[in-house]
Amino acid sequence: MELKNMVALVSRTGRHLQRYERGCRQVVGCIPYRIKLANKATLVDEDSLEVLVISAQRKGKGVLFPKGGWETDEDIFEAAERETVEEAGVVGDVQKFLGHWNFENQNKESFMFAMQVREQLEFWPEQDKRQRIWMSVAEARKECKQKWMKDALENLVKWLTDEAPLASSSPSQERRSNL
Repeated sequence: MELKNMVALVSRTGRHLQRYERGCRQVVGCIPYRIKLANKATLVDEDSLEVLVISAQRKGKGVLFPKGGWETDEDIFEAAERETVEEAGVVGDVQKFLGHWNFENQNKESFMFAMQVREQLEFWPEQDKRQRIWMSVAEARKECKQKWMKDALENLVKWLTDEAPLASSSPSQERRSNL
């Protein structure tokens, strides 16, 4: 097993490093996606797009996109990458900022990004707590119960089908300008 897989087997826990702004816990995450059977010279078509969702830890809460606390010792992109590895067990390139949502009833603000998946890990920190499921955009629209998730999904689809050419410059170079 490679070192990166061994290091990734432990999730961060606790809230002593959590970032708060105006009394709200700062949460970040990604919609992991992959493109299948696309012509590299064209824009992405919705039917060639798959997104990764994870099961909620609490039974009956459906599926979610990976997200969690943004900690004080990392930037927003590092936090989004870490949470996606911990919860979904995938590694990729954090790309487009998809939006910001306030959850006043939970004192939480959430920032979501697109992540093009490069690698799916065999072992990941929350593999015993969550299942990961690749699904089409149409399936995800049906399965996502919360409005913020539907909005983030639509923002991803719009960006990938209307704006983002497959043959673009390195996402890691562009990501900091997408906020």
